[in-house]
Amino acid sequence: MVFFGGSGDLVTRKLLPSLYQCHKNNLLVGQGGIHCLGLEDYSQTEFVNFAREKARQFISGGEWDDAVWASFSRWLAYDRLDATQPEGYGVLQERLSRTLAEVNVFYLSTASFLFAPICENLARAGLIGANARVVLEKPMGHDLASSNAIAEAVSRYFLENQIYRIDHYLGKESVQNLIALRFGNTLFEPLWRREWIRNVQITIAEEVGIGTRSGFYDQAGALRDMVQNHLLQLLCFVAMEPPSSLKSSAVRDEKLKVLESLVEFSREDVYAKTVRGQYRPGISGGQPVGGYLEENDIPADSKTETFVAIKAEIANWRWAGVPFYLRTGKRMPERLAEIVINFRDVPHPIFPMTNGNTAHARLEIRLQPDEYIRLYFNAKPPGDTMELQQVYLDLNFAEKFKIRRPEGGYERLLLDVIRGNQALFVRQDEQEQAWRWVEPILNTWAADSTGPKTYTAGTWGPSAASALLSKDGFCWHEEE
Repeated sequence: MVFFGGSGDLVTRKLLPSLYQCHKNNLLVGQGGIHCLGLEDYSQTEFVNFAREKARQFISGGEWDDAVWASFSRWLAYDRLDATQPEGYGVLQERLSRTLAEVNVFYLSTASFLFAPICENLARAGLIGANARVVLEKPMGHDLASSNAIAEAVSRYFLENQIYRIDHYLGKESVQNLIALRFGNTLFEPLWRREWIRNVQITIAEEVGIGTRSGFYDQAGALRDMVQNHLLQLLCFVAMEPPSSLKSSAVRDEKLKVLESLVEFSREDVYAKTVRGQYRPGISGGQPVGGYLEENDIPADSKTETFVAIKAEIANWRWAGVPFYLRTGKRMPERLAEIVINFRDVPHPIFPMTNGNTAHARLEIRLQPDEYIRLYFNAKPPGDTMELQQVYLDLNFAEKFKIRRPEGGYERLLLDVIRGNQALFVRQDEQEQAWRWVEPILNTWAADSTGPKTYTAGTWGPSAASALLSKDGFCWHEEE
């Protein structure tokens, strides 16, 4: 496995710790190695020590083992490489010639404008064989045209079945349990449709600000960074039809049908069905924090959105008329990712509620920080009245399954790349369709001089996000 950008934040904070865990659990077998390439001038020993210190920060205390790291680090190699210079690939060629690995995985943890030159230089060095695979990190371009240009450049050297467009949310246990819940049981299938579901809410909230990513984030914004990939992929798994099998082609065919069924936005739709926000100073994590415009290297007149809420609609028989509310933002009250399925009320309520309010049945699928599935419904508490109270059935993965759960999704996805399983990766036609749906929103916002609405750091975004649902007679479930 070869990491371009091998001394960068993603590799040292996420990918190497994930591979360490795979090694610790005896999931990496056979002959192979992990070769990191970067611009820093580390010696072999310096890089291993650097990687060790970074990894220890992101591996929970009970999971760290010095002896395991020592055996894992024997697989690590590092070389300085400018990925744009063809002459530098000789050292990689020489390294790979000494291994007995059956598959070479090239993981491009770099800016997407480097994808094309890296693939071209790998081809020139004769390193792309039939068993080579390439992993592409998001974002792939900044709009439909640039994404297609990158796809065309990479496809000159790799076939589609060799390309793995990674979305780490799809490696999370709860996403895979959503698939098992839907397609491994008959319980929910009769209810999983427009007749019984009021709305679907998908949220990815971050408590942190932009950190050190100002250069990237101010060019991307929340819509490109989170909606076009993570949120739309989660929507696909909620809304897709049952695939004929778990083969990657069958699963991805059904996801594509959902993306193709999303109702496209007119200019008027963008104003009526989307909200963009930007955080101003407030309290986050109990501490005062500055606003987005006060972050380092952010222009004082930046109109980049740090919050997005969208009402999406799917034009097919299963979902016609059911709104899908998508929401993501920085400087939210807490870090969480969740999918909430709100079911319809009974047609004629005959029971009072203990708090005087109607409580709606809902299925809550929490992706992070804890992973669980909860089914909320109404029940009668003990006593001599027939008032109802909301209760829930809880499947907490950590409590139910007394085995370690992979963190972050990368462990599962890295193993899938090695095994050649593409079911949880994004196919090019999916990528293209997602950009096609998002682009009218991008274009309308770019032409709107008013910019995003502001919201106080530590809150759930602008009030317009609540108004988006209240127009339909709904509210975000935490407001209920």
